[in-house]
Amino acid sequence: MTPNAAVRLRRLTRHHRDVHALDGVDLDFHAGTFTAVMGPSGSGKSTLLQCAAGLDRPTAGTVEVGGVALEGLSERRLTLLRRDRIGFVFQSFNLLPSLTAAQNVALPLRLAGRRVSRPAVREALARVGLAGRERHRPGELSGGQQQRVAIARALITRPAVLFGDEPTGALDSTTSREVLDMLRDLVDRESQTIVMVTHDPVAASRADRVVFLTDGRVAGELTGPTVETVTARMTGLETDRVGASAGGAAC
Repeated sequence: MTPNAAVRLRRLTRHHRDVHALDGVDLDFHAGTFTAVMGPSGSGKSTLLQCAAGLDRPTAGTVEVGGVALEGLSERRLTLLRRDRIGFVFQSFNLLPSLTAAQNVALPLRLAGRRVSRPAVREALARVGLAGRERHRPGELSGGQQQRVAIARALITRPAVLFGDEPTGALDSTTSREVLDMLRDLVDRESQTIVMVTHDPVAASRADRVVFLTDGRVAGELTGPTVETVTARMTGLETDRVGASAGGAAC
């Protein structure tokens, strides 16, 4: 694995019947960095995230997380790796409404049969700005606070990498900014590795790097992104795609 690479993808391919969701992707996600993944609809963004996180098995190619190759693991060992080394946050918060914030955060540990440390749970909630909210249930929290609980739950095992699939997609602009500030802070202060799929140029501009996909392939990247540069690149990709489709139809 490339030095300091938390996740390494080589020749990553995923076919769904006749659809090439991923077509030979080579990428490294470096430890302690924040990467956004963008692309037009159907470009393979979510499939890439799911394969990188061990939630889906690729058709071909290799995935390494923390130096461990996923393709050789049994389902049981893959489950253990996901539980201990990988955090995942979805657009929907996926919290259990009958449990308190602290109980939701502790759930991965309980399901693994591991001892739950109350100080560790409190610390995880404090890391995402929810100190003192341990006893609140999801219905007593705002959408942004619920997503913070989901992030704390993903962080409780101290994962090597935190994946986010549109983690701010269900939030208003103010709350989205607060969650993005928190994710940025986790990278800057704690060297947490974050890989986030997003369609939002504002969200992507908070990352260190933006990787662009189109038709299952890497179509370039930006470092030090701004809202303007991300928007321009996405507009170009959309225009190229429409032009290619028009050209194909003309043929």
